[in-house]
Amino acid sequence: MTERKTPAQRSTAPGTSTADTTAPKRKTPARRRAPADAARKQAGAAPAGIGSQARGKVMVTGAAGALAQHVIAMLKENYDVVGVEFRGLQTSYPDTVDYVVDFNTRPFEDVFREHGFTAIIHLGRIRFTQSTRGRRYSANVTGTARLLRLALKYGVDQIIALSTFHVYGADARNPSLIDEEYPMRAANLMREVVDAVELENLFNIYLYKHPELNIAILRPCHIAGPGINNEISRMLSQPVAPCLLGFSPLMQFIHVEDMADAVVRSFEHNHPGVYNIAPDDYVAYQDALQLAGCRRLFLPSVPPVLARRAVRALGRYAPPDYLINFFKYAVIIDGSLFARTFDFKPQRSLTELLGHYRGNK
Repeated sequence: MTERKTPAQRSTAPGTSTADTTAPKRKTPARRRAPADAARKQAGAAPAGIGSQARGKVMVTGAAGALAQHVIAMLKENYDVVGVEFRGLQTSYPDTVDYVVDFNTRPFEDVFREHGFTAIIHLGRIRFTQSTRGRRYSANVTGTARLLRLALKYGVDQIIALSTFHVYGADARNPSLIDEEYPMRAANLMREVVDAVELENLFNIYLYKHPELNIAILRPCHIAGPGINNEISRMLSQPVAPCLLGFSPLMQFIHVEDMADAVVRSFEHNHPGVYNIAPDDYVAYQDALQLAGCRRLFLPSVPPVLARRAVRALGRYAPPDYLINFFKYAVIIDGSLFARTFDFKPQRSLTELLGHYRGNK
């Protein structure tokens, strides 16, 4: 029988001390997968590696998110998957979540000790709008640093890390097509995404210092579609969405199911490195709003302080003001390296993706 968690049973928020002395919380009985583990230990065999007949266990973080749910559903056909949620942003969790535990607490190591993971797919990150700066940094950067140390300690063979194209920053001087060698300028342009850049820098350090971890860093364009709750998806879901007078930058979108396919391909083919992920097509922002069935609300674009005040006044109906430049300047990334390396081609068209939002209005 599945055992549902209550708020009192869940791990406390990052930075608190009560979770340090308690076991990690599970949604399922502790012995759910014990027979297979016990048999393997009794036989004296090491955890099976990626590509072997018994594929080994895979940890997926951010397991409550829509992208992670698609990834887990695809992986479960061939792998033993353990879903971990560390963000503590919800009061109830889907069946894809096996543990709710803060990365910075002692019980998180118990999860590694129990399961002997061969790989980690790190999809969870607290966005700027979801928490305070201190808690966000503790979870995203400090917590991920501990995850990487535990991965080394317990012999993890592979890590897939989800980043974002936002690390490039939005600026009028950006090239028309940005490849993986372009510097991450977002930290200089937007202090609110410093933790995202630091998170990537952390993975890059481990990528080159510890090649045995086989780290692949994925920088997707806008992820959208059913269940996605990021800033751009919320705007496309609204009947009225703001845009800046005189600006309609080109944008790229990838369907959540295509992104899940990209994550699984990068995991199964195991080519470490840094990769942009984006389709070949793109659309002007104002055209995207119309295709999604949104009425456009025009806001003043100059002076910049007035534009930011107008965005703030709209509250949840507009993107955070720190992202305002992404609605002024195009940030088009080159996804050809990932497409060639992993034989990847998105299957959902831009019309189908935006039609999802139109159909739900």
